[in-house]
Amino acid sequence: MIVEQLYTSCLAQAAYYIESNGEAAIIDPIRDIEPYLEKLNERKAKLKYIFETHFHADFVSGHQDLAKKTGAEIVYGPETVSNLPIRIATDGELFKVGDLNIQAIHTPGHTPESTCFLLIQADGKHHCLFTGDTLFVGDVGRPDLLDGKITKEELASRMFDSVQKLKSYANEILVYPGHGAGSACGKNIGKETFSTLGEQKASNYALKIESRKEFIASITAGIAPAPAYFSKDVELNRNGYKSYEDILKTGLTPLDVETLKTKIKNGATLIDSRLPDFFELGFVPGSINIGLNGQFAIWAATLLDLQSEIVLVCKPGTEKETVSRLARVGFDSISGYLENGFDAWKDAGLRYDMVISISAEELALDAKHNPKATILDVRKPEEFKSGHVFNAKNLPLNGLISGSENLDKNQEHLIHCAGGYRSMIAASMLKKNGFSNIKNVWGGFEKIKEEKVEILSN
Repeated sequence: MIVEQLYTSCLAQAAYYIESNGEAAIIDPIRDIEPYLEKLNERKAKLKYIFETHFHADFVSGHQDLAKKTGAEIVYGPETVSNLPIRIATDGELFKVGDLNIQAIHTPGHTPESTCFLLIQADGKHHCLFTGDTLFVGDVGRPDLLDGKITKEELASRMFDSVQKLKSYANEILVYPGHGAGSACGKNIGKETFSTLGEQKASNYALKIESRKEFIASITAGIAPAPAYFSKDVELNRNGYKSYEDILKTGLTPLDVETLKTKIKNGATLIDSRLPDFFELGFVPGSINIGLNGQFAIWAATLLDLQSEIVLVCKPGTEKETVSRLARVGFDSISGYLENGFDAWKDAGLRYDMVISISAEELALDAKHNPKATILDVRKPEEFKSGHVFNAKNLPLNGLISGSENLDKNQEHLIHCAGGYRSMIAASMLKKNGFSNIKNVWGGFEKIKEEKVEILSN
């Protein structure tokens, strides 16, 4: 028996590979299916089932392409409605994979079709639960993604029943969730990527609540608004999408400088995926920096329109990774990358832009000598509340453009986040929107605290 977690850090997402006697199953695959096919080929295993715990909102599944490549059956839980050729399991149904049984356990709450899958060994022992977005380490799935169709309170009530159902299983069963820390599918997911049911019964706040009313109030409180792309990804997973191979083929089209200029002129969005430290030294005017060193795909989908045409500037050699990670979250219209990267633009003698980065100490000096300067903190509200710079304006990155309408483009803006990743995204977006007097605080709030700059507020 093989059970392997395949974790994708930029999505904080876990897929799972299960194998027994030459037969395999994959749970919650991501869109770029090459690693799964390589593993199956290497192991000389036949993929029998693709189990989906629910319709994912934060990424596009690889179920459709994987089924076409392997002939495997796509399995969803009860209450599933889809236009795809899938099998809808009944609650408690068993699926044979080699010497193993995998049992569907319907656990609605995150979504109506949410289903956990219990792996039962050949000797009948319950080995592990693949809990999808029903149960995380330290949390449960958010119940608010179907507002307008089903209220969050109704889904939370169903989640309460699902949690009681899971609590009836033995403590020693391993828990393999669909996400780890950083995912927006839960409020406060722990950093561990697996646990046991006993550990969760003892430490997970949601599993310790015995009252339905208290449970509903607790899991519906303090949920951050869902990114707009979530509903679009659900529909792609429900009804189908362009093949990953087609996206990769188009996205990996090399573009010369003149072609790139034409595409930008015609409205294409230019993403520069280089690290912020390189981007700030020179970039194509109007480009948005979302570095591959962070949650690249999540921020791209949160801030940009999935339907827009995308062109890329990448560090040479990272083009495939950039296209793949964008495809994972639903970008289907990537029309190529600037051949030879930013150097091609620079070598053509074309005008380029820059972002000035300053130290924490320089931030204090700038704020002192120019009291009209706006200190923009683009962290989340809860980060801001835990400590911030005196007189800073909190404008979270996901609401930056709408919030920037109230900012004076003629004033100086000093931008920081926690460590410098989000602030460079913000600086590039403001530059694109006509703000010219921009400075980025290198190292962000962590450096401000570390250097004990005397502009902190309680």
